Amino acid sequence: MAKITQNSRLCPETKEINFANVLMYFSESLLGVDSEEKILWDLAKNCISRLGFVDCVVYQLDEDRGVMVQKAAYGPKNPKAFEIYEPIELPLGFGIVGHVAQSGNAELLHDTSKDERYKMDGEFRYSEVCVPIIIDGKVIGIIDCEHQEKNFFTKHHLCMLLAISSICAIKIKAVRGHKALVEKQEKLFNLREEMMELRLKAINSQLNPHFVFNALNAIQHFITSENKKAALDYLSGFSKLIRFYLKHIDRDKVKVSEEITMLKWYLKLQKLRYVEQLEYQVDLENEKEWADALVPPFIIQTLFENIIEYGAYNQYKNQKFGISFTGGDKHVVFSLVYTYETINGTTYTPEYRDYILNWQDQIELLNSVKEYNIEKKVILLTKKNRKGRKIILKLPNLNE
Repeated sequence: MAKITQNSRLCPETKEINFANVLMYFSESLLGVDSEEKILWDLAKNCISRLGFVDCVVYQLDEDRGVMVQKAAYGPKNPKAFEIYEPIELPLGFGIVGHVAQSGNAELLHDTSKDERYKMDGEFRYSEVCVPIIIDGKVIGIIDCEHQEKNFFTKHHLCMLLAISSICAIKIKAVRGHKALVEKQEKLFNLREEMMELRLKAINSQLNPHFVFNALNAIQHFITSENKKAALDYLSGFSKLIRFYLKHIDRDKVKVSEEITMLKWYLKLQKLRYVEQLEYQVDLENEKEWADALVPPFIIQTLFENIIEYGAYNQYKNQKFGISFTGGDKHVVFSLVYTYETINGTTYTPEYRDYILNWQDQIELLNSVKEYNIEKKVILLTKKNRKGRKIILKLPNLNE
């Protein structure tokens, strides 16, 4: 038995023109092939048959299960079309094929009857040559050829199969690379579509009909009651919000100082809308150190919109928002302590995910697409007849 490592691919120049023709055919036949299965069948049915061999099986590694699976064949194992007769699987280390798959070394056997590792699949064959297909140092397949005569295969045959396996490995690597690139591009495209859809949903949520009509009705009320100052304040805040939303709908970053300003205007309008049912306080710690930091837009306001609307739907009373911002060179930390009273203490308290689902989806997508690594923490608050949440967001400073 001769044993040659996969690195021993430099062979003496062959005088047989047939071998050169086979290599040329195999190289050209793979042009345009876009699947591993087609490559392996072309290797078995066309390339190997041109070498004059009578029996060949091509295995592929199933890495998850740790077995070599018969994927293509020429000879008795391939009675018709692209089918394998009674396909088998071999664990790594089992038989000649399993041993080569485990070691990564090609093997040439002149008399298999003298090797206890030989496992018969169909008829007994005396000669065997087994060559691994290797990509980036890992065995991904095996070319296994057998013959009924002793000493049939030579080192020259082994060299031919090593060259063929190299061509096969290059093509399979290219197919895998192309497939991975296409899948990555499709995933990125789908994620970007979802991001835009969520951003539009965030805008739609903040400009929902109830909010817009109530804002216009409030302005109309102040005008008819001749409260010009309140009317102008409300109109000014409402118009600033609209401009802010439209300006940042296609942007990935916003100054945290602008986000806070718009949040204050939004809460002021909501307080006018719900009169005494909503109170808020905004605390800014070391504002000068992080006021110019850039953060992803709409996350915070989407959160408030969902909480306020859900609270109104469930008739929560005395909703209170304790809001704080702190920051540094790399992060801006937003903290919200939200509490409320329920009617007679019996109103259903929703799960956290029920009323800020869009906000969580938006964070997950930003982390997936942009790799922002936004961190969130939610703590349940319950004290006598007051319930609520403490929500902490650690947003990245996106200043370049």
